[in-house]
Amino acid sequence: MSSPKIAKYSLSELKNTTDDVLPTYLNSLKFTQSHLLTDVRLALGYTAVTIAGILFYADWKLGWDATKAATFWAVIAYFTINSVLTVWIWLVEKGKVYTGELNGTLLSIASSVTKHTPIYNITVKTNKDGAETETLKLSAPFTRWFDQDGCFVAKPFQQWLASEVSLIGQADPKNKVSGIENGHGGVSVAEAVVIQQTDKPVRAGEREASTPGARSRKGKK
Repeated sequence: MSSPKIAKYSLSELKNTTDDVLPTYLNSLKFTQSHLLTDVRLALGYTAVTIAGILFYADWKLGWDATKAATFWAVIAYFTINSVLTVWIWLVEKGKVYTGELNGTLLSIASSVTKHTPIYNITVKTNKDGAETETLKLSAPFTRWFDQDGCFVAKPFQQWLASEVSLIGQADPKNKVSGIENGHGGVSVAEAVVIQQTDKPVRAGEREASTPGARSRKGKK
């Protein structure tokens, strides 16, 4: 069953939809998700908003003269908290969309995209019982799990993760496929980038000449 349609040419929608699906899939495999990163971000954000709200109410009720001393410290506290929030997002979260644990092994996944390139990039880190952290970088075109109508199709996305990440493959062996291709319908990551960056159609003669066999035949004439 596919998801509701999205704008398939919008990288942000493609990434956000995939990011949202990833935790649902892993949690269905009995991973225990950690919400620490999200909880800290929300706590910092709500604290800053609360300070601003209290300051506004006090100024409205008591006037500037009665609250100007408190306003000075409240403004400092507000900008300090927002600075901490910015540092937390960029230096601690670092694009993480999932952190969790399965059978004593910690798992974290961070995602990213490059502008104008329809490729989903993830950095997977696993750590078992305090051992050295293993890092795996993976990439695949969004066309692998989004159909032509812009609907997300779960099966190929699950197969990609289960086949490439051993911990996920252990939890979901039915979706683990050997010799899995990098792209949807036989399109590799490199080919997907070329397709995205091509601005004009290729003429039939140029397409033929671009293949190794055609170049070989051309050289023989």
